[in-house]
Amino acid sequence: MPDRTRLRVVLAEDAALLREGLVAILEDAGHEVVAAVGNADALVSYVEQVTPDLVLTDIRMPPDHSDEGLRAAVAIRAAHPDMAIMLLSAYVADAYVAELLESAPGGGLGYLLKDRVGHVREFLESLDRVVAGETVVDPEVVRQLLRRRRSDGPLAALTQRERDVLALMAEGRTNGSIAQQLVVSEAAVRKHVGNIFAKLPLDPAFDRRVSAVLAYLRR
Repeated sequence: MPDRTRLRVVLAEDAALLREGLVAILEDAGHEVVAAVGNADALVSYVEQVTPDLVLTDIRMPPDHSDEGLRAAVAIRAAHPDMAIMLLSAYVADAYVAELLESAPGGGLGYLLKDRVGHVREFLESLDRVVAGETVVDPEVVRQLLRRRRSDGPLAALTQRERDVLALMAEGRTNGSIAQQLVVSEAAVRKHVGNIFAKLPLDPAFDRRVSAVLAYLRR
């Protein structure tokens, strides 16, 4: 396994076996798990105490097993805009995703589905990317969010190919990666991206690419 920057991680996962498994994976990769907890309140408390490099959290946790982890992530990013956060969940929840992105437009956010993490190496690389300031979203999360979008919302003005490009942008892909995925030229991708910027109501406070992805994720 290649050398990695040693990260200080606070981990929140209520399933004890999965929590211990994640601790083992992280420590085997050379990272320091400074706290591994089973609920959102403990997550927020430890983050305030130790200020980690990365927060790795489930979404559904005690007491109600709804969106406690996601709401905790929003609160953490509001207090620590530069802190990297990776959501690791068994399902797709979009109620607070746009708010989470808006809390820190520079990126540093990931959203992976547990049953779609196929390789430990790819998982660790995703953590590295999030800590480096990238946005990493599982393609299945993007697809499900797109299916939930209102047909009369801002995305209605986009062509299907522009929607395809925007969906790949929401995964954190570069123009070159999008071109490769769609089997088109980078020039074609740049044209589609320009059309997306022109059609969507972008927030001038954000980078245009981030603002376009926020428009995509909002209800």
